[in-house]
Amino acid sequence: MLYSIIRSIARCLLFLLNGKTAIYNKHNLPNKEQGYILISPHRSWLDPVYLALAASPKQFCFMAKKELFKNPLLRWLIKSMNAFPVDRENPGPSAIKIPVTHLKEGKLGLIMFPSGTRHSQESKQGAAMIARLAKVPIVPAVYHGPFTFKNLLKRHKTHVLFGEPIYMNTKEDQLQFPDLIKQQFEKLDYEMSKKIK
Repeated sequence: MLYSIIRSIARCLLFLLNGKTAIYNKHNLPNKEQGYILISPHRSWLDPVYLALAASPKQFCFMAKKELFKNPLLRWLIKSMNAFPVDRENPGPSAIKIPVTHLKEGKLGLIMFPSGTRHSQESKQGAAMIARLAKVPIVPAVYHGPFTFKNLLKRHKTHVLFGEPIYMNTKEDQLQFPDLIKQQFEKLDYEMSKKIK
């Protein structure tokens, strides 16, 4: 309930500040009753917000570094948005178990940034493992738009492009995923560049 309220407030606020977002290929998203993982390169603090808004009405859960949960107010807010803590230095079984459980239930999707800022092979493998264990597709996406609040106020146009679902049926698929997703992100960025010229 609170997730929907916060999402509506965010949508109205971003529309007032920045205008309407251009969303492409939303038909690639699975139906809202199915769990899936939405992944994207992490380029700005804004991209998770815009991805979640572009993929609505589906609701999502998020991995968040455990340090964010130390502040009581912030902990309440991000838990309301279905975030769960992950120790980046030493991720435990819950980093896999919690999202797999949510995805199997189908009520929530999962937004991940498997390349992060360090282009980590391990985090890409984590996304593929979660998808394989939960038996859900991975949908690649890219966000192009303002990267800072200052640029948001300048009304730089925002764009979200969804790719085709990817399925992790075997361990072999999982091992090949880092190279595959890198290619998919490059392909989507190229498609986006043609749309926003």
